Amino acid sequence: MHRDEAVRDAGDEPAWSVVPGRWSRVDGDHVVCELCPRACRLGEGQRAFCYVRQNRGGQIVLTSWGRASGFCVDPIEKKPLAHFYPGSSVLSFGTAGCNLGCRFCQNWDLSKSRADDRLADAATPEAVAATAERLGCRSIAFTYNDPIIFAEYAIDCAVAAHDRGVKTVAVTSGWIGGRAREDFFAHLDAANVDLKAFTDGFYRKLCAASLAPVLETLEWIARETSVWLEITTLIIPGQNDSEDEVARMSAWLVDHVGPEVPLHFTAFHPAYRMNDVPPTPAATLVRARRQAISAGMRHVYTGNVRDPEGQSTTCAGCGEVVLARDGYTILDYGLDERGRCHACGRAMAGRFGERAGRWGARRMPVRIGGQ
Repeated sequence: MHRDEAVRDAGDEPAWSVVPGRWSRVDGDHVVCELCPRACRLGEGQRAFCYVRQNRGGQIVLTSWGRASGFCVDPIEKKPLAHFYPGSSVLSFGTAGCNLGCRFCQNWDLSKSRADDRLADAATPEAVAATAERLGCRSIAFTYNDPIIFAEYAIDCAVAAHDRGVKTVAVTSGWIGGRAREDFFAHLDAANVDLKAFTDGFYRKLCAASLAPVLETLEWIARETSVWLEITTLIIPGQNDSEDEVARMSAWLVDHVGPEVPLHFTAFHPAYRMNDVPPTPAATLVRARRQAISAGMRHVYTGNVRDPEGQSTTCAGCGEVVLARDGYTILDYGLDERGRCHACGRAMAGRFGERAGRWGARRMPVRIGGQ
């Protein structure tokens, strides 16, 4: 990164919230953060583009370990994950900052925040895991802002969660460096990766990022890991909604991640620096869904609009609806304990229990005391 893009700050974070960062190298008088493709080159005291990573004493540190912008119990479908223990509850949290600069960010108050008061909730990984277990959450989700930038905290939480039998989920852009990728995803059970568009121009103009590393991450997760993968594309009118782009993206996904990976097309709502762009028409999502299905993707969903057909899961073998949904609520569950269709016996791709959870559409804020 250029020197004028960095932020100098002596730091006033609590001492316990600053931990040594991984994935860095020394370059003369600077330290290069290799967590993501931005590869910020930082002099003493400089903060990276994401803000929460900083050069202190010649090493990269994470300045937000153990602190969150808030905790909330959500339906797993909100992540969105349609094939990962449907109907279950998930303890969700995020921090502050981001390694992308999306002009349309739906959580911009967190991802663009540099204020310490956004990190009001303090919790050790053990406290996070214990809370998830106590509340009956099937999983913990690192979300709201990109967990890549607080990877050390996310990994520590994942280790603590697995010790208690709680699963872990990341909602991420997938814009991560190759060296960090293996360590980060090794601790996850599921991920929803935002494929924001299928042109590098979109990524560079609207996200201050690039497309290729995201495609590499998607292909690597699908082919080299046991992480359950789902993909989301926020459809923005006039930017990534053309029939040609959806067709090319769908064809690439069939060939490189496989037709069983669920794909979510979600509606844009005006936000942050794109308040002049209209909301995505529901008809655009329906058309994109039909295109992806025609290209060979077997599980394609619509989101941020009411569309029971586009939010329900059908068996790729016989076409029966095996998970009828209305928004985040499951109305009917047609899979057995092995995730097989009751009608034809075909196994559904994903992670399933004997029955669907009953959390529904509730959202329950949670406070976790102490660090």
